[in-house]
Amino acid sequence: MAAAYGALATLYNALMTGIVLSLVARRGADTARQFVMRHFRRQHLEKFLPGLKKLGLDGLPHAVACALYHYHSNALGGVKTEYLRESDRKAWVRYPPPRWIWRGTAVCAVPHAVNEAMLHGWHGHNGVSLGNPRLGFVCTGMITSGTPGLEGYYFEHDRALEPQERVRFVDGERMPRIDPVRQPALDTANWPDDRRHRTFRAYAMEYVRSLVPTLIEMLGVGDAEIEIGHAARLIGMQFYDETAQALGHTPGSGGGAAFARYLEALLAAQGEDVACDVGAGSAVVRQRGWRLMKDVSLVGEGHAAAALRAWNELWVGAALAHDRFMTVDLAGDPAGEITWMIR
Repeated sequence: MAAAYGALATLYNALMTGIVLSLVARRGADTARQFVMRHFRRQHLEKFLPGLKKLGLDGLPHAVACALYHYHSNALGGVKTEYLRESDRKAWVRYPPPRWIWRGTAVCAVPHAVNEAMLHGWHGHNGVSLGNPRLGFVCTGMITSGTPGLEGYYFEHDRALEPQERVRFVDGERMPRIDPVRQPALDTANWPDDRRHRTFRAYAMEYVRSLVPTLIEMLGVGDAEIEIGHAARLIGMQFYDETAQALGHTPGSGGGAAFARYLEALLAAQGEDVACDVGAGSAVVRQRGWRLMKDVSLVGEGHAAAALRAWNELWVGAALAHDRFMTVDLAGDPAGEITWMIR
């Protein structure tokens, strides 16, 4: 199952990156910037305060707690992180390269303002959520400007900050060198491998759970379905070989039955209630409910069905890479049973 967890996380991390780059290319950098800001603000509002408590950081000085939160939560998701506490009022966090969100050559196509939007969406709102108007984030470098990674520090000022001051960008400061041996650690070393892989997968799933309602709110349900579906199909095609090989499959071989097993493995890794029936010349994959989007607010008429169709383009793309003459027909209701007929 560990291989399936990793393959699913690969697809979903790539989908997040692909959505941003597709918006830049198809709708412009400003739309992509707004999406990134709103996406990370949504995640912040849902995850930050509960996460502080879960990690046991809610009793620490605010600057320290925030830096440690980003250090630990991102590390649990497989992101490289570093941390340094200078004082109760100043604490650094750094994300060294490679930046997972701009995987590979994608980093060359990300506008600087789009990268900045991540900080405005999350880091700059920490003080607001904590009820501390004096807390802000000072960014001292980002990879899109040629700096080795994203870095900065939380700092508690002597006065309340204006909204535009909650994130500041400065030159000439750098996070001091850290000793890796002395970095704080969670008790994950004692976790079973399965738990670590499940945590990594859950981290990637949260990006999909957030990006879908964010784009629906921004663009409307019709345009959101188009944009998500476009990027999802490309990602499915581009990452099929890698993920199939990770599952021990030979890409392109085995016909519809092999692809059905591929789809079944990834859906099961997501935690879905899924089954696969293979017959002569066709296969059916059945799923009860849709755990991925459980409890996500998709309240508008047709929103859940549109989200399902857009997400399904990931599997359509993968199927096209497996066999360009194969068809994958989706049917069903996200609140009931979903089926894929593969011929």
